[in-house]
Amino acid sequence: MSGTDTLLPLRIPELGPYLGRIVSGTGRTPGGLHLDGIRLRLATRIFESAGEARRLASRENRTAAVQAIGRDAWLAAWEEAVGSTVALLMERVRAQLDAEARAVGLPKRRRRRMLPGNEEARAAGARLGSSGTGLVQALNQLEHLAGPAVAATGLDSGAMAAWQRALRLAGRRLEAAWLALEDEVTREAARWQQEANLVAAWRRPVFGVLVAGAAGTAVALWLGLIFGGYLAPPEWLAALWREMTP
Repeated sequence: MSGTDTLLPLRIPELGPYLGRIVSGTGRTPGGLHLDGIRLRLATRIFESAGEARRLASRENRTAAVQAIGRDAWLAAWEEAVGSTVALLMERVRAQLDAEARAVGLPKRRRRRMLPGNEEARAAGARLGSSGTGLVQALNQLEHLAGPAVAATGLDSGAMAAWQRALRLAGRRLEAAWLALEDEVTREAARWQQEANLVAAWRRPVFGVLVAGAAGTAVALWLGLIFGGYLAPPEWLAALWREMTP
């Protein structure tokens, strides 16, 4: 077999520089949330996938190597990051709304109905997940180029180079997706802050309080007139009084 027919070495490029601020940090706390733990977990998963791909490639397990750093690996890492962010956001929202509701004396039943549930969490997850649209497109391209890279020889060195470029592009798109995610978290937090402001402005209905107060005053006045001798007590009240008087 000539050199041109020999399979090209499957080399996985260093991805750290292309992940950019996923590695170095953004210096932001979107919506007041500290997302550094989630961001670093995302970077770690990509580095682990790349390391596994290099290990497999060194053993000439080429197909498994490209799968280890392929579309599914990137997508799983991204979806985990989105899910963790949604969970953290919903936890903060529930705590904030509950605190505001307790402060204004919102009835317990209304407090429970007001807190976001699974449906609201899924909707928030969809909005945050949409930050990765460009990433998904890049990953689809990466998957398309994986097969030719596995079979690339000296006759088709361009296939290997194209796959490596797709990996680098995936890194840049993941960074962009993360930055867009942080922006979306800021918008989502602002959306829920409006809900919290409405809760904080809640007051018990004045009409109910007035009715209850008027009724209490009327009863007290009526009893005062009876015990003062101005009105004759009804038979049931007189009987009750006799029962209570020794």
